[in-house]
Order: sequence, then C-alpha cells, then structure tokens
Amino acid sequence: MTNPLLATWETPFGLAPFDAISDEDFAPALEEALAAHLAEIEAIAGAAAPASFANTIEAMEGAGRALDQVLSVFFTVAGSDSNEARQALQREFSPKLAAHSSAIYANAALFARVRDLWERRDALDLSPEEARVLMLTHRGFVRAGAALSGAEAARMKEVKSRLAVLGTQFTQNLLKDEAAWVLPLAEGDLEGLPEFVVDAARAAGAALGRTGPVVTLSRSLIVPFLQFSSRRDLREAAWRAWTARGENGGETDNRAIAAEILRLREERAALLGYADFAAFKLETEMAGSPDRVRDLLRQVWEPARDAALRDQAQMEEMLRAEGLNDAFRPWDWRYYAEKRRQALHDLDEAELKPYLQLDRMIEAAFACSTRLFGLEFRPLDVPLYHPDCRAWEVTRQGRHVAVFIGDYFARASKRSGAWCSAMQVQAKRPETRAPVVLNICNFAKPPAGKPALLSYDDARTLFHEFGHALHQMLSDVEFASISGTSVARDFVELPSQLYEHWLEVPEVLETYATHAATGAPMPRALLDKVLAAASFDMGFQTVEYIGSALVDLEFHSGPAPADPMARQAEILAGLGMPEAIAMRHATPHFAHVFAGDGYSAGYYSYMWSEVMDADAFAAFQEAGGAFDPEMAARLEEFILSKGGSEEAEALYTRFRGRMPGVEALLKGRGLAA
Repeated sequence: MTNPLLATWETPFGLAPFDAISDEDFAPALEEALAAHLAEIEAIAGAAAPASFANTIEAMEGAGRALDQVLSVFFTVAGSDSNEARQALQREFSPKLAAHSSAIYANAALFARVRDLWERRDALDLSPEEARVLMLTHRGFVRAGAALSGAEAARMKEVKSRLAVLGTQFTQNLLKDEAAWVLPLAEGDLEGLPEFVVDAARAAGAALGRTGPVVTLSRSLIVPFLQFSSRRDLREAAWRAWTARGENGGETDNRAIAAEILRLREERAALLGYADFAAFKLETEMAGSPDRVRDLLRQVWEPARDAALRDQAQMEEMLRAEGLNDAFRPWDWRYYAEKRRQALHDLDEAELKPYLQLDRMIEAAFACSTRLFGLEFRPLDVPLYHPDCRAWEVTRQGRHVAVFIGDYFARASKRSGAWCSAMQVQAKRPETRAPVVLNICNFAKPPAGKPALLSYDDARTLFHEFGHALHQMLSDVEFASISGTSVARDFVELPSQLYEHWLEVPEVLETYATHAATGAPMPRALLDKVLAAASFDMGFQTVEYIGSALVDLEFHSGPAPADPMARQAEILAGLGMPEAIAMRHATPHFAHVFAGDGYSAGYYSYMWSEVMDADAFAAFQEAGGAFDPEMAARLEEFILSKGGSEEAEALYTRFRGRMPGVEALLKGRGLAA
C-alpha cells in the first residue's frame, strides 16, 4: 500500500489528505523522501554536461518535492497539534534533517558547479530573477560552510546537527511547561473578571476535563486575567508562572540549552570567519550590522522608557489610593493600566470585546484584501488536521490564487504564539505551484454555543498574520526559493505590520465590529475611544519589546555568555530597565531566538519593519486614503508580489521613493516629543 505522504495527492487543489495520514506514516516517508532527494542532488552534481543555470540551479529548485510534501504535513501538525508520538518523531527527525542539509552543502561536486556558474555569471545571459537566485544559492553554500574542508567542515556538520537537536528540545520543553501549569479558580476567585474572561476560563477548564474555571498559560487567557483580576495574589501567581516558563528546573529547564546554543552559534560564525554570530547573521539583512540595529533601538528606548515611567508614577498613586503599602510590581501593571485606560479614555475592554467577534474580524481581514487587491474567499469543505481548522479558496477574477487555512483557537497540543506558514509556496519554474497558506493563532475558545470574542490585541494579531498570508498568496515570482516571505528577516514583518493598520480604519470597524448579542454596529463614540486609545500604554509595550531585542542582539555580539541569565540581567541593568516591566520574552522561553535560527540576532526586525510600515501607511493617507487603488497596486507590484527577487531596500524605495526615518514610528507609538 502506498504511503499517503508519498502519493500524488488527487485532492482539491492538491491539499494534503489529512484524513488518510497517520503518525506511523511519517518515519518511513521521511526516509524514502530523504533518499530520493539525495539521489536527485547526486544526479545534478554528477551530470556530464557542463553546468548551466537550467541543469544546476533550476534543477535544484525542482528537486526534493517528495521531501517538501512530507515535511509540509509533519511540521504543520508538530507545531499546531502535537502529541507524544509527534514530539518523539521531531526529536528523531531534527538531526536527520540537519545531516541531510549538511550533506547537500558539503557536496563538493555540486558546489563546484554552483561556483563555476557564479564565476561565469556575467556571460550567462541571465534574467534579473535568475541572477538573483544564482547569487543567493552561491551565498547560501558559502554561509553553510561549503568552502570549508577537513576538520572544519566536519565540525560545522556537528555544530549544525547539535543546534537542530537543541532547538527542538527548547521548543518541546516550553510546550510541556505551558501545558503543565493550571490555576484552578473557585467561584470567589472570579471577582472583578468580566463575563468574557469567565467564559474563557470555564472553556479552558472544560477542555482539560475539569469541572470549574481555570487559568492556563495561553496568552489570550492569562493576559485578560492579569488585566481584570482584583485578586493580587492570584495575579502574582499567574504572572510568575507565565514568566518562569523554561526555568522551572528539572527536565524542561531551558537555561543550559540556551547557553549551549549561544556557544555553538559563536563557533559556527568563527568557522566561517566572522567576528561573532551577530555579524554573520546581520550581513544579509537590511540592517547590515549590529551597530545600525543598536542605533535604531536606542533612538526609541529613551522616549519609551520615559513614557513608561510617567505612566508607572500615575499607577503607583492608584495603588496607594487602594491602601496598598507596597512597591508597584510587574503583576500590577496590566491591572492598573486597564483601570487607567478606563479613566483616561472611558474605554472598558469588557464593553469593547463583544464587538470583536472572531468570525467578523476574519470577514474584515478578507474584505480589506478584496478592496485592496481584488481577492475573493470561498469556504472549502476539505479534511484538515484538526476540527477547529477552516479553509477557503482564494480567487481573483475567477482565477485560483491560493488556499488559505485558519487555525485560530488555543489548545494544549499547540505551541504558543501566532504564526504564518505555507504548506506550498508559489512558483512558476520548474513547475507551477499555487500557495497553500496557514495562519495559526491561540485565541481563547468560547464555551459551546457562544461566539468567539477577541481582545483588540487579538484582532490586531489576526490582521498581522493575515498580512503575512497576503505576502505568500500574492507572490508572483519564478522560483520557490525567493517566493512570498523568503526575504530579509527585517523586511518580512513589513507586510504583516502594515496590514494591522487597516484594523484601525474607522469604516472597517464601523462595518465589521458588530455586537455579538444584538448585531448592532460599534457606536461611533466607542469607536472614537478605541482609536484615541490606540497608542495607550505604548511606553510599556515598547520597553518590554526593546528589552528583549537588545538582550538578543548582545547575546550574539562578542563572546557567548557563560551564564545567559546573568548576562541578561547585566544588559537590562545597563539599560535602566524599570523593575515593574519584564522582558517580553525572557531567555528560557524566548522561542523566537532559541527554537531555531530564524530570529536569532534578529528579534529587532519587528521594529526595523515598523519604521517602514508606519511610513508605508502614511503613503496611503497622503494619497486617496486607506483604500487608495494606486497605492494598493504599488504595494502589490513592488513588495507583496516580489518576494525576495530583489534587495529589500530597493523594493521599498521603488514603492515609496525613499527610505524612511524613525519619526513616523515614534509618532505612531505616541512617543514623539
């Protein structure tokens, strides 16, 4: 019987037949797919004909389709619906995949063909996109260590294999810590909690087979609990558990893993001739160097810290007025910030939340893309990997564009956070592929029969991830390796953060923010308060973010710290980090940085992109408004459709006519002088 992971998927749009795939299929499918891919690579490397773009670079682009098919399913379920079997497979697969990648990059005959093409590039009559793919392929080989030999090459292989194992272990430890902690709530513990938080707590308890409400470490539950619970002791317990993920001792403690990852990254950079890992990593990003990153973050740090300290002083007065003779603590911040928001803006999250129904916010995200880019969405009835998932066919003027899958609710089997991934990316050569794109979130699931309600932050997250999805769906390039979000790390967040701005367009909220019980649109007075409070508490949000970004950068600049926790404390002290604000992601649960190389020395990229997204949305406002058709066409033409086919700075400059300064960001965050 053919393994369903290796079969030709005769399904609508070639979607994975999730209902036919079992966990037992993954290991044999991976072994067969790895062998097939290596055979394809050996054939390319050993070809008798002289190297050409078609028989080497394009052939490499087309190789490994079976492996792509297997891994697209495995990593989707491993991240979004894990179990013990899938976690064991992930631990088994990580070193195998690292060794497989190393074998390809260490293939001397293959690298010789790539290098030959690179050296003859001016005589090859390549299109601009072909030249770009050749450059990136050659650079990828060199940065992977293809030019190394002997003991150095062997050591590079060992380092990358060990890093893959450690990244998987870090992620699984974090998932276990998040799944293990539960705070049961008695009826008396619900004091101060609005109905939507109580509903979410009851639903979380039911999902765990408990009879009463609970708080878990799902962000969409713990954050509103910290906002509204009048029980300071319970807020402290919840906050301590939330910030202690990955550092609870025992088998799931990530501190030693983080230290080893940093040492191995330092060694990897040294083997390639770089001063440190930050220099290696940033060489290919828009920022180019650690100093440019520090310059950006420092420009924002001081005004953000000043704003946060001013806000804290006012909240300390509120704490004193309630008769508490104690220092203002981190578990107090969200609680008193919510009270302060209600006082300053007359805006109550409990009043706002019924207007932010998940289904209506999905409609809003789709509708904005329809007005901007002409996309249409049709629900699909297809087997998916979990009952909570939904799928849509995306079309434009009747032509198939993509399949979009949304997986929105938190569960114990899903890693925390929100992300966008693609089971298949867009390409035209050597074969045409249409994207299959996923958005995964962790919103609180409502009790049966009740609509799912979002916080404003949740709604912003939904728009953010859909912005990434648009980058994938509207991609229009020749080759998969430069498709969609395959861009510089500090450029990848531009489309996602830019799309968040459409949530704040008044006519969008007027149309789609309708009350869950009455169906009435959000009153204009409430809408005005929402928009007026858009930059509320931005000092806190900016400080917690920059603290994490600078710790990440300094961890990878210079020698790796022997004790990352001590170094983290030293960096934060040097910044003057307010004691009542913690890093957004402390080292032991900093999955962006330690679950893989993606955001290592690159967590700053959200702010680097924000400089551009603030400026880019200003371009719409300066033109005909948020839905200006000419600006929408320029955004698609120069950014969303281009993937990594050109340098990011060139693409942005073609869209906007220039690169931006930090002023629009400071203004947008309410931090401008």
